[in-house]
Amino acid sequence: MITVEQLLFSQGFGTRRECAGLVAQGHVRIAGAVIDDPGHRVSPGGLDFEVDGVAWSYHVKALVMLHKPVGYECSQKPSAWPSVMLLLPPPLRRRGLQPVGRLDQDTTGLLLLTDDGALLHRLTSPKHHVPKVYEARTARAVEPRQLQQLLAGVTLDDDPRPVAAAACEATGEEELRLTLVQGKYHQVKRMVAAVGNHVVSLHRSTFGALSLPPDLAPGQWRWIDDPRVVTG
Repeated sequence: MITVEQLLFSQGFGTRRECAGLVAQGHVRIAGAVIDDPGHRVSPGGLDFEVDGVAWSYHVKALVMLHKPVGYECSQKPSAWPSVMLLLPPPLRRRGLQPVGRLDQDTTGLLLLTDDGALLHRLTSPKHHVPKVYEARTARAVEPRQLQQLLAGVTLDDDPRPVAAAACEATGEEELRLTLVQGKYHQVKRMVAAVGNHVVSLHRSTFGALSLPPDLAPGQWRWIDDPRVVTG
């Protein structure tokens, strides 16, 4: 059991004093009833509550997926474009969520964010070979030899060892689907360039066992309650 003040504090609603103020001023509802005593005790596991009419669920560790749109950087301190963190509500930003890997500002699709350090390591470590699926539109027609080269492995300028796609197929005359288990800088774009083509647009559709839901619009986010949905 914890107090409602502690509940809000753990979920990123501000300092302890700010959280106590939210409760005392009647901004918090649990099971439809206003709770105005910061010391009121609740069992947090699986608890649903409202702050200023917005529904929240208690999560010991936060894991969310975001449909990243074009024009955002996957960085806490962006250099040229706004941060993807601005697409999340303030409580999640205060919790210190970090992107699980990065997507370029002009790349769209499934981006995971978490404040669980162990999960972040598991999902990004090359040892675990978590697959990511990318949908690329290319400047020129995709040729069979290009698919063969991508599957066999190409050499990038920062690593003498060939890097291969785990799976690769043409999905249209100028469209390509690649599955990667590495996470190198600009990897898809550089691999496609290495076989003599050029990526015009790029979208990540799958991360691990999780696919981007068709009803999640660009810029929208959603809780992932069970990390096993990602890790399989």
